[in-house]
Amino acid sequence: MFSIYIIILYIVLIAVRPTRKVALALLPWAIFACSYDWMRLYPNYKVNPIDVAGLYGAEKHLFGITLASGTVLTPNEYFALHHCGVADIMAGFFYLCWVPVPLGFALYLYFSRQYRAYLRFSMAFLLVNLLGFCGYYIHPAAPPWYAMEYGFTPVLHTPGNVAGLGRFDALMGIPVFHALYGKNANVFAAVPSLHAAYMLIATAYAAMSRQHRGVVIVFALICAGIWWTAVYTAHHYIIDVLLGIMTALVGMVLLENVLRHTAVGRRFLDSYVRLIARCSVAA
Repeated sequence: MFSIYIIILYIVLIAVRPTRKVALALLPWAIFACSYDWMRLYPNYKVNPIDVAGLYGAEKHLFGITLASGTVLTPNEYFALHHCGVADIMAGFFYLCWVPVPLGFALYLYFSRQYRAYLRFSMAFLLVNLLGFCGYYIHPAAPPWYAMEYGFTPVLHTPGNVAGLGRFDALMGIPVFHALYGKNANVFAAVPSLHAAYMLIATAYAAMSRQHRGVVIVFALICAGIWWTAVYTAHHYIIDVLLGIMTALVGMVLLENVLRHTAVGRRFLDSYVRLIARCSVAA
């Protein structure tokens, strides 16, 4: 498992003084990576039944688009019939940002010595992911492309699917998303949409840490673009996106209330900042 390599790497990094600071600072991200990997040990569909038809029906009821013929389509089905090259390229670029931009923002905060902002953002990112992973187990759910391609009967070990992002690969002539999604271990983890959460967290903490207004605006645009792409490419229902946004907001509110409004939280954050700073001086 991938997490075994992370643990071994961390033992080495902590043992060596010059890399100790980096290892301590990146701990929230390492816990996130290991937690994601550990979900392979016991898939969510072994805990609760997979929802395919119920989520599809709810999406059509709440957000269905009625055609002139009277047929009602989900937004995903509508975009599968009505798409264009420009939108396909934009969608691909937006979706390529969903992890690199938040990670790049975290590294920027760290290397610019904004340790407090870095830790608040990193721990919020971790908490939101853990909440999202809990959601996967509480309500295993199929993405829209599954219902569109396979119907409403869950089939375990279904391979990952690029869905509408395949149009980006075709236009660019590079199998970017085929490489990313072809090895997806569990496709029944669509609710909540953490795609919708990541850039929202980055945007919120860019604003809270008083980054340049242009950065906040760009982050917000990418965030909105990812929300749209998730639906446009049939990777998520609007319901998934809204639940992902809610998960991000709940996670950030919980974390900030603990860190800023409780003595334990303030002491923890202060100690963590001092620890990283002290390692920096020692290195």
